[in-house]
Amino acid sequence: MAAFLEVKDLHGWYGESHVLHGVNFSVEEGEVVTLLGRNGAGRTSTLRAIMGLIGSRKGSVCVRGTETVAMATHQIARLGIGYCPEERGIFSSLSTEENLMLPPTLAADGMGVDEIYRMFPNLKERAKSQGTRLSGGEQQMLAVARILRTGAKLLLLDEISEGLAPVIVQKLSEMVLNLRKKGYTIVMVEQNFVFAAPLADRFLVMEHGEVIQQFTQAELPERRASLHEYLGV
Repeated sequence: MAAFLEVKDLHGWYGESHVLHGVNFSVEEGEVVTLLGRNGAGRTSTLRAIMGLIGSRKGSVCVRGTETVAMATHQIARLGIGYCPEERGIFSSLSTEENLMLPPTLAADGMGVDEIYRMFPNLKERAKSQGTRLSGGEQQMLAVARILRTGAKLLLLDEISEGLAPVIVQKLSEMVLNLRKKGYTIVMVEQNFVFAAPLADRFLVMEHGEVIQQFTQAELPERRASLHEYLGV
């Protein structure tokens, strides 16, 4: 498999605050990778830096061999990357379906609305409801659904399970597994280790703006002790 995403010596700043200190990792096509770490470790900043949404950055971020560090955010997105931020970004004055249709098409093979509604039947039921009337779980489903419609094949998902009821978290888990079967490449930031543990092929542990260790799904049982040290899980 060729690397879909390759990050080398990535540094990032918000103003004068240096938050990423040489992040290094790669993600193979079709792989699901989870970034673990305490709050403030640099996980969300890493996703934002990949998208060019941080104050400034230097280093290398290659998407299918194309260097993106000098690119604007909209140019990076058009390489087939969809970013789902923690705050979701649902437009409250628009209906569910209007929110869904808002993003531009990035590639011709994006999911159709019917396919999205099969994956998220709650959204079909609430198609005409305003964004303000959706539950937190429905808003999270809509935030993910929007980027699936664009045709993006690399998904950056930031804390999609945070604050949601267990039944919704289970649906999101099924969604990730379904997308994995369809060949999507996914990088997740997750605090909920119980949610993340069965989904990822590999885990990257971040601390102080760096990746300090990584391991595979098969190595997870033997890494429990060190994870408890770093994450308190």
